[in-house]
Amino acid sequence: MKKILLLCAAGMSTSILVNKMKDAATKNGIDVEIKAVSLDRFDSHIDEYDVFLLGPQVRFKKNQLQPIAHKANKPLEVINTTDYGLMKGENVLKFALELIEKGV
Repeated sequence: MKKILLLCAAGMSTSILVNKMKDAATKNGIDVEIKAVSLDRFDSHIDEYDVFLLGPQVRFKKNQLQPIAHKANKPLEVINTTDYGLMKGENVLKFALELIEKGV
């Protein structure tokens, strides 16, 4: 099972996106765990997840968090703003799975 963690500021809109991603995974028969947490919990989850996605509103944290993710050999990227804004869970799920496949 692949594990995807979304990182955000407060979590309200990101939790909606998580649900859309879970729906897409179920529809496509993909075994995945998806969760959203606030940025300040990133360090405590670094070993548990395969990929980390930043909400567009916290993209400014990428340069700070990327070295930590890289050291743990985990991809970390910013979610596409359009996919986030339109809550395109299937697109974000596909993006996350591609990052896991590609690796760091």
